[in-house]
Amino acid sequence: MFRPKRLYTFMIQSFLPVFFMTFFICLFVVLMQFLWKYVDEMVGKGLELSVLLELFLYAALTMVPLSLPLSILLASLMTFGNLGEKLELLAIKAAGVSLLRVMRPLVLLVAVISVSAFFFQNNVLPHAQVKMWTLLYSMRQKSPELDIPEGVFYDQINGYNLYVGKKEHKDGLLKEMMIYDMSAGFDNAMIVMADSGRLKTTPDKKHVILTLYSGESFENLKSDRTNSYTNIPYRRETFSTKELLIPFDGNFNRLDDDLMANQYVGKNYSELRTSIDSLNVIVDSLGSEYAGRLKSTPYFSISNNALPADSALRANRLKREHDAALAANLDSLWQGSNNQRRQLYVSRALERATTIKNNYEFSSLTLSDKHKVIRRHEIELMKKFTLSLACIIFFFIGAPLGAIIRKGGLGVPIVVSVILFIIYYIIDNTGYKLARDGVWPVWQGIWLSSAVLLPLGVFLTSRATKDSAVLNLDLYADFFRHILGRDKVRRVEHKNIVMSEMDLSLAEQRALSLTTQCRNCLAAQPRLNYVSYWMQGYDLQALRNLSTNVESFVAYTSETTNNLITTKLMDYPILVPERILAPLHIKVIDILLMAFVPVGLPVYWIAKKKYSNLKRNIEAVCSANDELIILLKRAHKKE
Repeated sequence: MFRPKRLYTFMIQSFLPVFFMTFFICLFVVLMQFLWKYVDEMVGKGLELSVLLELFLYAALTMVPLSLPLSILLASLMTFGNLGEKLELLAIKAAGVSLLRVMRPLVLLVAVISVSAFFFQNNVLPHAQVKMWTLLYSMRQKSPELDIPEGVFYDQINGYNLYVGKKEHKDGLLKEMMIYDMSAGFDNAMIVMADSGRLKTTPDKKHVILTLYSGESFENLKSDRTNSYTNIPYRRETFSTKELLIPFDGNFNRLDDDLMANQYVGKNYSELRTSIDSLNVIVDSLGSEYAGRLKSTPYFSISNNALPADSALRANRLKREHDAALAANLDSLWQGSNNQRRQLYVSRALERATTIKNNYEFSSLTLSDKHKVIRRHEIELMKKFTLSLACIIFFFIGAPLGAIIRKGGLGVPIVVSVILFIIYYIIDNTGYKLARDGVWPVWQGIWLSSAVLLPLGVFLTSRATKDSAVLNLDLYADFFRHILGRDKVRRVEHKNIVMSEMDLSLAEQRALSLTTQCRNCLAAQPRLNYVSYWMQGYDLQALRNLSTNVESFVAYTSETTNNLITTKLMDYPILVPERILAPLHIKVIDILLMAFVPVGLPVYWIAKKKYSNLKRNIEAVCSANDELIILLKRAHKKE
């Protein structure tokens, strides 16, 4: 019976709970971003809760391609970060298991998730997108909920403007009402003013009944046969109670899903391939038609069609075109006309040129729209594969990165994941826009983010398997200090337990010996001028020996539990005898460099500055030795 290894079971059990947690967190975040973007389409429409929940469900499904890669990145980073922080990963490596072997079950799991993501993109996502966009468009078409504010005109009822001065919230009575009825046209407008009124909708929610009390109305009675604007009959009515029936459809009318199903967002892989092939055939046929029309369009009655192959027909054709060219002698025609006739020729020529230009621009826009539709189909086609590849890439970024930084929890992993995902989103969105607008080929724009992040995943995986300190901030800090000409900072960790503690007397003797060596080194190194530097240089071997003895002394003295001694050891500078302090010791080259002053002089200045800095560090070693000897003597007396 097949049973998975305990290590593989442990890794899957560590990864899956974190993955599900991060997936739903990421999905919730992107869903809130969707809600913030389309909140104006939902608020004030009186939508039922079931409709809103249905929209959120389809929106959550459409947000899976955005949240799935981020959740895999965050889950892998947290899983391996927790293992590294708790030293479990170190114990696994100490048992002889490599990082790639530790990652093996999760690689298979992420591969399954990636394959499932492709089928989700191909089979589920098109239907979810069709449903979501259909609901959104239906919400946009729905009339807003009838809620007339106080003190302003309400114009959300088509053909009517309603004004309410004050509203009684207890009994729903509207006071100081004014209604402008423009439903029959501006010329037949009716104005109604009432002291108060009530508003309610019919049971079918297709009309509004407005009951008015103590008011009067004014109505124009102009008909279509009345052409005079001076004498327009009107009607004035005073009433104690009056009811107005106003058409107002307050129902939620869902649009047909077929309107969006024919778009690129509602098609699977095979349907997209079929649509792309059909559109390419249409574009090719349109291009051939426009090209043939351009070739066959006559200009001044002279056709551009190809000449017949028969010699007699060709001769007759050439003769007719020659006669037409003579008949169209523009210079003689222009010279023999008066100014009025010339103006007529120019205006007709401009009209014809404008017509031809507009026809060509329309043809160009038609082809451009077809190409844009093709690009949108190709983008949607390739996006079905990019999600699967993004899941794999983000795993090979998150897993080794977590093993390197060795930080679990929700602090550092979230910060690193958000930064990486923002970079991915910016690159992916940029490539998408370049592909959509036709600036780049579609495959280049859509695969841009994967092409950028794939080398990063390979690099981090390679470094993590070799236990490289690629993210050691101290290493980068020392590198930039060296570039800026600053000294490295020594770091000595305090030890609570030591296997073999140093001998205080021996440490004191070594400190005195190290001080003597430092002073002898300072006395032996001369202050060289330009010529002596190139001919002799500084004693690089003596400086290297001194640097080695300092490091050996610090390493020996650090084997103590005395916190004061450990702190004092950090005052010892790191001596770096650089190669520039001594010339090449090849006489011919040294003489040539010395003679070529534009090169030799800057090198001498740099070497002189390096030695001055090294000399200052040697003096600092002597000073630290004196203070350390005092601490060693105090510790010896306490014993």
